[in-house]
Amino acid sequence: MRRLRKSSTLRRMVAETHISTGDLVMPFFVCPGEKVRNPIDSMPGNYQLSVDMVTEEVKEMAGLGIPAILLFGIPESKDEDGSVACREDGIVQQAIRAIKKEVPEIYVIADVCNCEYTTHGHCGTIVNGDVHNDKTLETLGKQSVSLAQAGVDMVAPSDMMDGRVGHIRKQLDNSGYEYLPIMSYAAKYASAFYGPFRDAAESAPQFGDRSTYQMPITNSDEAVREIALDLEEGADIVMVKPAMNYLDVIYRIKHEFRVPVAAYNVSGEFSMVKAAAEKGWIDHDRMIKEIATSIKRAGSDIIITYHAKELAKILNTERYDNS
Repeated sequence: MRRLRKSSTLRRMVAETHISTGDLVMPFFVCPGEKVRNPIDSMPGNYQLSVDMVTEEVKEMAGLGIPAILLFGIPESKDEDGSVACREDGIVQQAIRAIKKEVPEIYVIADVCNCEYTTHGHCGTIVNGDVHNDKTLETLGKQSVSLAQAGVDMVAPSDMMDGRVGHIRKQLDNSGYEYLPIMSYAAKYASAFYGPFRDAAESAPQFGDRSTYQMPITNSDEAVREIALDLEEGADIVMVKPAMNYLDVIYRIKHEFRVPVAAYNVSGEFSMVKAAAEKGWIDHDRMIKEIATSIKRAGSDIIITYHAKELAKILNTERYDNS
């Protein structure tokens, strides 16, 4: 077996898994104001960015060969049901228009959820102390249509309400956006790895947790049922989130359904690598390549990661070597 490992050239030639900049999606957090670049302490190298600043960052992403971005919004004000996210002048809608004007070649995906936009930090309308499924669908549908009107290329519902893909598909179709694809956060687990994101998006729940709508970390058969339902309702791409601790789920979904699969290498996974690298305990660049490779090897076609920018720089300056 060692004969095929003798040189880096040969190792590359026989490599079974390849990653490229074309696999990557970079998330951004958009906030009000001008020239705003607020560092996110728990996510080194990431920022809350005003529309003008995020547009400049996206130009750099395009120059690195990263084809797509994922937008999250931090609104100027919040309300009880997240209706602020449905406004024509919503923060993400503003960002979409600016990015499409300045960097038309970039593919813009918008997260569809309410947690950043509600006063209570949950993903929908609260009734009797819990998120009401069908009332939340109404807001998600309106938000999706508003994003489509702003020029988004894809919507990505992340709320985990039952029936949301079908409802969003119907609302988009009825509004003339039948060709707009949906990437569903189909198997989104109630994970401890989301903490830094909640700092970044200012979306921590003010009471309780999200275990009544996000998936239990113990289950993979349930993930299969979630995927099947979302595909039946019209999802074009399905996502597993988080990625690193759920590689078995990614593998299973890819092999059982043979559909496009995305995986979200989430904030906690990102921040652990950054913290260990800061301590000098790991080789940062080799680590992030290995993580991305494992996600791709498991079966993911698309990797959403906060490492996208630095990973693209590595891939652009080095011939990929899985030694």
